Amino acid sequence: MIENINNDLKTAMKEKDSFKLSVLRMLKSALQLEQIAKKHELSDQEVSTVIKKQVKIRKDSLAEYQKYGSLDSVESLEQEIAILDSYLPAEMEEAEIIAVIDSVFAEVLPTSIKDMGKVMKILNEKLASQNADMSLVSKIVKEKLNNM
Repeated sequence: MIENINNDLKTAMKEKDSFKLSVLRMLKSALQLEQIAKKHELSDQEVSTVIKKQVKIRKDSLAEYQKYGSLDSVESLEQEIAILDSYLPAEMEEAEIIAVIDSVFAEVLPTSIKDMGKVMKILNEKLASQNADMSLVSKIVKEKLNNM
C-alpha cells in the first residue's frame, strides 16, 4: 500500500498536480510519524488505520466548515477525502454491518445499554480487518440496545 502511495506521489509530481501532491505528502508525513512511533515498517492494516484517521480528521473539519458556510474549504476537503478514500478498501454496506451486529447480539445476549462495552469490544475484533464505519456501528448498537 505504501508503494502505491509513493508511485502516485511520483505521478502527481510528473503531472504537476499540486493539489493531489500536497494531499499525498501530508499522508506520507503521517505515515512516517506512525512508523517512527511504532519503530517498525507499517503493515497494510496499520497504513489503513492511518488513512482512516486522516479521513476522519477531514470529515470532522468538513462538518465545521459546512456549519460556517465556507464553501471553498468544503470542496477542498471533499477532494482530499476522495483521494484518501481511494487507498482504502471498499467500506462495508450497512446491511453487512447489521448482520455482524446481530450475530454478536446472539452471542453476547445483551440486556441493556450497560452491555454496550462488551458488544463493541467483540465488534471491534470482528470488524478490525474489514473497512467498517465504526461510528455507524456504534450508532446501530446504541439504537438496538435502547430499544430492548
